[in-house]
Amino acid sequence: MQQIGFFLENNLTSLHMPTVRALDVAQMIIIAFLIYQILVWAKTTRLWSLLKGVVVIIVFIVIAAAFNMTTILWIVQNVFGIAVTAMVVILQPELRKALEGIGRRNFLHGFLNFAEATEEGRFSDKTISEIVRASVEMAKVRTGALIVIEQLSSLSEFERTGIDVDGIVTSQLLINIFEHNTPLHDGAVIIRGDRIMAATCYLPLSDNMELGKELGTRHRAGVGVSEVTDSLTIIVSEETGKISVAYMGELERAVDSDRLRERLRQIQNKTGEDKKKKYKINKKAKGKAK
Repeated sequence: MQQIGFFLENNLTSLHMPTVRALDVAQMIIIAFLIYQILVWAKTTRLWSLLKGVVVIIVFIVIAAAFNMTTILWIVQNVFGIAVTAMVVILQPELRKALEGIGRRNFLHGFLNFAEATEEGRFSDKTISEIVRASVEMAKVRTGALIVIEQLSSLSEFERTGIDVDGIVTSQLLINIFEHNTPLHDGAVIIRGDRIMAATCYLPLSDNMELGKELGTRHRAGVGVSEVTDSLTIIVSEETGKISVAYMGELERAVDSDRLRERLRQIQNKTGEDKKKKYKINKKAKGKAK
């Protein structure tokens, strides 16, 4: 008993609670937030399945260490460096997407948008009306369409895979491009400003496992390009005749003309003064209606 008391006295007296500063709490919150974001991102990629395998291996290594399996521990120690390098190579596409996503976060995106804002915006109200009209008309007759609208990220690499058009955005031109059995109907149309730059463009397919199995190549291509760029993509389903919008890797399905117009206005990026004028006009119109 004396030995136990002596042991407890020596060890308990040396224990002390560390001083917790506000900076330490902030660091813990930041680290927890980063880990959470990594797990959320990993769940929609191949990394999630890989992490499950890594957990199994770690458990196996802990068991080997507990039973002092020296041969296994030696193999793990020598293979560890190679395994890390192999993981980076295997997950290169996902890591690239993650870094691009960080670069396209709202705080940076909003700052850059402010520098580019003009009275007319990236594209005119007429262009919005033409795109909405074309999308609705194509949805009525179930004509499949894929329309990609460029923002800050250049779509030149995808534009080169298609055929140059360089025409003013009109509903008639968009409908004619996607008409069945025409040379330009297959693939995506890329819009920059008020002009259709190219048609029949190839887009990267999304490997997001959360997308519904019923979605076809057109929807996966729309989400795919929104994952690697800040573009907004409009998808008209040939099977259902419904309109969907892909933006920042998220897919909003079954949108109507009003919602589509709203999404386009969100990326139009007009100056603050022009937005205020429109707000006042709309407010007056609502007042008169009442």
